[in-house]
Amino acid sequence: MSVTTERRGRVLVVSIEREAKRNAIDQEVTDGIEAALNLLEDDPELWIGVLTGTSTVFSAGTDLAAGLSPKGERGGEYGIIRRRRAKPVIAAVEGFALGGGFEVVLACDLVVASSAARFGLPEVKRGLMAICGGTFRAPRALPLNVAKEMLLVGDPLPAERLYHLGVVNRVTEPGQALLAAVELAERICTNGPVAVRATLRAIEDVVAADDELGWSSTAAGFSAITASEDMKEGVTAFLSKRPPEWTGR
Repeated sequence: MSVTTERRGRVLVVSIEREAKRNAIDQEVTDGIEAALNLLEDDPELWIGVLTGTSTVFSAGTDLAAGLSPKGERGGEYGIIRRRRAKPVIAAVEGFALGGGFEVVLACDLVVASSAARFGLPEVKRGLMAICGGTFRAPRALPLNVAKEMLLVGDPLPAERLYHLGVVNRVTEPGQALLAAVELAERICTNGPVAVRATLRAIEDVVAADDELGWSSTAAGFSAITASEDMKEGVTAFLSKRPPEWTGR
């Protein structure tokens, strides 16, 4: 199985376990995340989720060899990106969270990361763009110029910097992100669950008010990209493990 779940009292730990592919997300991983988060939402005995990867990598994003942005019925892309959740989800990050992997992190409510974690949106390096919320959730979570740097340069940033910028809530020693995330989840579980859910929904109602514009703008940009020769070259070069040869067309 590429996604596993573990109950720790009221906390559901969801782990992406496809390390040979750097936890790249294909339809099987998406289906696993979708099923796990459906369980979290539907089981009254579960109050909060923790989403993590393996000890060396959170996720390298979409598995380009398997197609772009696989979807789940309730959660949308990757089973989480467009999900309307009543219960919080904490991302526990070790290693890289790149592209769709970082967009999954941005779709979570809180972030715990090891000091060795790195976050990036490298889609432009492949002739692509972030189409799973990165173009509007990164500018929402980060200072605008930092978000533009991530989206236009494509280089990853360390956990410590994102902690100081307010994206990461806790930074741990390497190997301790999951433990710290579960501890944070357990602290939330000491609060009134109805109050937590109502608070989360109230926040989301405000924060997500501009999502429709974000999604339509992303779709328009991606439509232009899919008609370009550069997109085909970027993906082909990535899969061939060679530098792309851009034409600007």
